[in-house]
This record gives sequence, structure tokens and C-alpha cells, in this order.
Amino acid sequence: MPAAHRPGLRVDSRLTIPEAELTWRFSRSSGPGGQGVNTTDSRAELVWDVAGSGALTPVQRERLLERLSGRVVDGVLTVTASEHRAQLHNRNAARARLAAVVAEALRPPSPSRRPTRPSRGSEERRLKAKKRRTDVKRLRRPPDD
Repeated sequence: MPAAHRPGLRVDSRLTIPEAELTWRFSRSSGPGGQGVNTTDSRAELVWDVAGSGALTPVQRERLLERLSGRVVDGVLTVTASEHRAQLHNRNAARARLAAVVAEALRPPSPSRRPTRPSRGSEERRLKAKKRRTDVKRLRRPPDD
């Protein structure tokens, strides 16, 4: 796909990865396709150098490298797609997957949980229910004569 048709991979409203920073590799897929699987390079790998990207701010780069540390090897993030028979569909799937992975990693962390205590009424209701259950089970026992 020429870069003229696609200016870049839009991740969110603040980040678009330039097409020049994305590298494609193709190989034979193990997915569906019958005998054609043996002859066509339908598996698509999309490679993006996170550490050397000029599209990221230093804060974004640090957050991506930290959150994707299990997926990033030597500063490079690789996403593969092989679920479709056609290479074009796998290319589109890999682009969508990369955008989703990066967007999820860039999402700001959720606020930490504020510790709370159960209300006095809820504790009393819980203890009454436990007592009721204890009484029910005690009534099921055989009498101790």
C-alpha cells in the first residue's frame, strides 16, 4: 500500500503513527486457505519501532515501553495477523490490532480505589443472616439426649 493513500495509522485523536515508521513482513500462514496456504504469503506482521518513533512524546514513549514490556523486544513492537485467507484482510487486521494495543497502553491509569468500610447496618444485617443460618443448621441436627 503506498503511503500516499494512507497518511498513517490513527490510534486516537492525539496520536497518528506515520506510515514511514511501520514495516511489513509477510510469511506463509497456518490459518484457513486449503492448498493455497502452502503457496501464498498471507500472514502479515506489522513492526513498529516504539523506542525510535518520532510520533510519540517522551511521556507516551515511556508509558508504552513500560506497559508493553512483555510484547516489546529491543524497543520494537510486532503485531501479527493470520486469521484471514487474503493478505489484504490480514494487513487490515494487523493495523487495527496495533492501533488497539497502543491505544489501550496509552490510556491513563484508573484512579486508585478509595478504601471504604461497611456501614453499621450492613454489618448487623450480615451477622443476623449468619445467626439465622446457624439456627437453621442447628435445627437439622439430631437431638443430643
